[in-house]
Amino acid sequence: MKNLIIVCACLLLALNSCKRDGYYEDGGKANPNFNGDMLAYLESKPVPFDTIAQIVKLAGLEETFRTSEFTFFALDDDVIKRTIGDKNDVGSLNWQLFFVGKDTVKALSDINPLIWKKYLQRYMFTGVNRLKDYPQIDLGLQSLYPGGLYYSLSGTVCNIGAVYNDVNGVKYLGYRNLSLSYVYDLSNPDDKSNPIKISSSDIKPKNGIVHTLSFSFGYFGFNPNDFMLEVYNSGLTTSN
Repeated sequence: MKNLIIVCACLLLALNSCKRDGYYEDGGKANPNFNGDMLAYLESKPVPFDTIAQIVKLAGLEETFRTSEFTFFALDDDVIKRTIGDKNDVGSLNWQLFFVGKDTVKALSDINPLIWKKYLQRYMFTGVNRLKDYPQIDLGLQSLYPGGLYYSLSGTVCNIGAVYNDVNGVKYLGYRNLSLSYVYDLSNPDDKSNPIKISSSDIKPKNGIVHTLSFSFGYFGFNPNDFMLEVYNSGLTTSN
């Protein structure tokens, strides 16, 4: 009887451990549904999406984010702050503007709304695509598992794929996460930016899917020179 009790206790402990592991591995047990539209979701998360929600409105995309169905790879506010920066942040937009004697950006509204729209749409894709809808990508073996090419709403192209992680030395049996790379030239799809990992995926507002980028480096619009040059050439919408 004593041995039977020990066996049963060990079995329950193992089952409980497996149950916990199910949560720790991929977070798939959490409820992904959000009872509201995509803009409402961004506004409900002031950290890290407060600035992004403002840009959606400045870009004239509020109605799109409230009613249209699409997939959004949401970049966080730090990406915008790093891109705009100040006159002392080498490489930032304001550093470049100050360097050539132009007015610097004091408010998000200083930038032409059409520029905000164009570059925000680089992160927006037609269709409602969850992680499971993307093909496998192996970043070390892309000849076999290349992911897929997808046109954003701005007309630019990204490589998106599901990374199948290894577990205990066994390939592709671990948890899965998305990878996103900006393709500079469609005629040369191998010429792309460093892959950006997705920190959370498959959040489901009423009108689409949100995947959150783990964007600890880099700039808004993937290619900072494009965005900064366009702001430089168009000038600011207000004089400061």
